[in-house]
Amino acid sequence: MSHYTPPLQDMQFVLSELADLHEIAALPGYGEATPDLARAVLEEAGVFASEVIAPLNHSGDVEGVRLEGGQPRMPAGWAQAYARFVEAGWPALSAPEAQGGQNLPGVLAAAVEEMWNSGSVAFGLLSLLSRGAVNVMRHAGSSELQQRYLPRMVSGEWTGTMVLTEPQAGSDLSAVRTRATRVADGSYRLHGTKIFITYGDHDLVPNVVHLVLARVEGAPAGTKGISLFAVPKVLVNDDGSLGERNDVRAVSIERKLGLHATPTCVMAFGDGAGAVGYLVGEENRGLEYMFIMMNSARFAVGLEGIGLAERAYQKARAYARERVQGVEQGGETGAKVAIIRHPDVRRMLLSMKSRIEAMRALASVMAASMDQAALNPDPEVRDAHQAFVELMMPIAKGWFTETGLDIASMGIQVHGGVGFIEETGAAQYLRDARITTIYEGTTGIQAMDLVGRKIGRDGGRAIRAVIVRMRQVQADLESHAQAELCAIGAQLNKGIGDLEAAVESLVKSWEGGPKPALAGSGPFLELLGIVAAGWQMGRAALAADRLLASDPGSDFLTNKILTCRFYADHVLSKSAGLRHAIVSGSGATLEFSDAAF
Repeated sequence: MSHYTPPLQDMQFVLSELADLHEIAALPGYGEATPDLARAVLEEAGVFASEVIAPLNHSGDVEGVRLEGGQPRMPAGWAQAYARFVEAGWPALSAPEAQGGQNLPGVLAAAVEEMWNSGSVAFGLLSLLSRGAVNVMRHAGSSELQQRYLPRMVSGEWTGTMVLTEPQAGSDLSAVRTRATRVADGSYRLHGTKIFITYGDHDLVPNVVHLVLARVEGAPAGTKGISLFAVPKVLVNDDGSLGERNDVRAVSIERKLGLHATPTCVMAFGDGAGAVGYLVGEENRGLEYMFIMMNSARFAVGLEGIGLAERAYQKARAYARERVQGVEQGGETGAKVAIIRHPDVRRMLLSMKSRIEAMRALASVMAASMDQAALNPDPEVRDAHQAFVELMMPIAKGWFTETGLDIASMGIQVHGGVGFIEETGAAQYLRDARITTIYEGTTGIQAMDLVGRKIGRDGGRAIRAVIVRMRQVQADLESHAQAELCAIGAQLNKGIGDLEAAVESLVKSWEGGPKPALAGSGPFLELLGIVAAGWQMGRAALAADRLLASDPGSDFLTNKILTCRFYADHVLSKSAGLRHAIVSGSGATLEFSDAAF
């Protein structure tokens, strides 16, 4: 199995030059987020990810999770690793100080989270879900619920889950049937079955706090009648000690294509008298509260796509450097060479590398905007950043994961036949990446959200504001004295033009009814992802060129510009075809009868 090397230099470059960490550090409460602190946090997280988490990835995949006497058992070594994770304080990295957290910016936490995912997505999922549950409890939970559960959830001593899906409902939450009955003491009793519950139960901690969607008796039909409940695996006494086991159990563990070390459970609530649950917020507002968790989870899943892609790339690169096969075309000696010398292998590796760096840049800029939207003292600035985050969230969830999946597949191609053999480890990244495009809303759902809510309903106002910012960078590139940057600017100009044409076509189409616009939503999500990431790569090229003036011998900065140029030529150049599919090809989708499929 290949070793994981955290990409610390690129992360630090992105934080300082693209995500403007110095501006984040000026926000209320983030004064300690200096470059030195960020560097120290990234270095320590990199050590933990590479030396503690990464070695468990393959063994956890092979051993998997097993169900013994109704209790899911984690693979060997996971309990010790998670105990060290909690002891080091990693779960509390970005939580508020008032609740036991370290109050570091989300933009820094996002870089750390990418490393957890590169180490092992199966491991990183546990803290991802707990963090989301904490956010919901912080925003909507009563003071009593917060006092009882948050300190130990923030620390990682207890974990949390998101419990939505039911066998008959799938992604249609309006069809949720789990019922909740009021009890005289103010609590509720829940009865129902939920499926696909990630880390629904495990033996790493003594308690799991489930956030469960259910219907109170007499509630309105559809999504308006859904409430949210905190349902602990073990009841908590008034003094904070653990009491009796709640009426909650893992019925089975799903057998999955990937993520074998993650206990994805079928959960039964209320086999007997009913699972004791506590209302979070108000009745019938559960879906509203759950979207707090779902939105943070969607961004976090995008980071999974980046982390998996980085690990697949590193493995493919290592193999290409050591695998000797064939002679170099045009070489003089006819000696056998490592396959990294072959042009098409180099193209594949650069395709992987450039797209990873582009996604990392866009993800960091998004995370910085989340920090600004939460804490900037100027309400207009907060609103502008929030609009940008909402527009780009489908890109983070949809495009990052689809790109990560493609990069993991390309990693197998670099290996050739041995990549198809499980023992080499390349196939695991593809299997693990496959689910990221599905959960927290499939790519199709993200694309419909993007075109429907973010483009059609607001008439394209939010995206036009972003295009103005893109044009500023494009102008700086095209007027630059360096030929490489001019070439990047020229391609970015074409990409932005294709994006503008697609936006205008979708806005006009939406006015006549949603179906034609939605038929082009998938290609549009890809187009916006490619161009938005190209915008950030353009910014990266400008920053690297500026820094080269004081560090002319930097291989990192020189290679950054070359990588940005490769992205412009090989990835951003795809915008024209996507534009055509959206503007001219979407209507054909609706012309076929059902019998044609």
